[in-house]
Amino acid sequence: MDQIRRPRARKAVIPAAGLGTRFLPATKAMPKEMLPVVDKPAIQYVVAEAAAAGLDDLLMVTGRSKRALEDHFDRVPALERTLELKGDFDRLSLIQEATNLGDIHYVRQGDARGLGHAVLCARNHVGHDPFAVLLGDDLIDEQDHLLTRMLDVQQQYGGSVVALMEVPEENISAYGVAEVRPVQGADDDLVKVHGLVEKPAAGEAPSNLAIIGRYVLDPAVFDVLERTEPGRGNEIQLTDALQVLAEGTGEGFGVHAVVFHGRRYDTGDKLSYLKAVITLAAARDDLGPDLRAWIKEFAAQL
Repeated sequence: MDQIRRPRARKAVIPAAGLGTRFLPATKAMPKEMLPVVDKPAIQYVVAEAAAAGLDDLLMVTGRSKRALEDHFDRVPALERTLELKGDFDRLSLIQEATNLGDIHYVRQGDARGLGHAVLCARNHVGHDPFAVLLGDDLIDEQDHLLTRMLDVQQQYGGSVVALMEVPEENISAYGVAEVRPVQGADDDLVKVHGLVEKPAAGEAPSNLAIIGRYVLDPAVFDVLERTEPGRGNEIQLTDALQVLAEGTGEGFGVHAVVFHGRRYDTGDKLSYLKAVITLAAARDDLGPDLRAWIKEFAAQL
């Protein structure tokens, strides 16, 4: 096992500049990241996941019409004071929860030039240490510690780490797909990435393992992104930069992957979003019993 002592990632980057067109008209005037999942906006679950993994320095890469994100994680002294005077300390605690998750910074992406460009916008903030990237559309159940596992892998092996999930062949064209090999002596969930293909046609994918929205990246990715030409959709694709890192050798190169078998919700997809709301609400003590009973009654009527 590699015994080199590497720094552990302490910063997280959350790209949040997308237009949310799949949820129009709801997202016409509201950022898609602010769509509620039960009683919290989707983005708060992502920030909380980063904080739980020890990443308390966060940079959101935003765009136009995203001011609501900053407002949500900022303090509202007048509201806090009103709740305090009413003795409503439960709600006071709930609104302070978002503010206390970490030290959150913001940078504008400007032109929407793809995920790779969004990551490149974080270069000055990140510096020379490894960092995590969490996509706001992907919610990972808080009981599944995927990000912590990825941080451990990156610290042990170096290079970059991506998260993979098995997906049905009919859905494979919506993802970046990995060609992988086992890592000798490692746990079954760890593989070495040897190739990546962005959104391959069904039947042409190198595997059924698709990249999902969690990455732990070596800062070497920035130099690669600077040289990466626009690809699919005329955007700078992070997948293309990861392909270069996977093929290369030397400091910062190499890509490993953690194959995730836990619970993940794609809140950028309407059906998956609804499943996330129902699943998380059904698991809560205050909502779960009545909701589960209603679901049974409703299902019986179909």
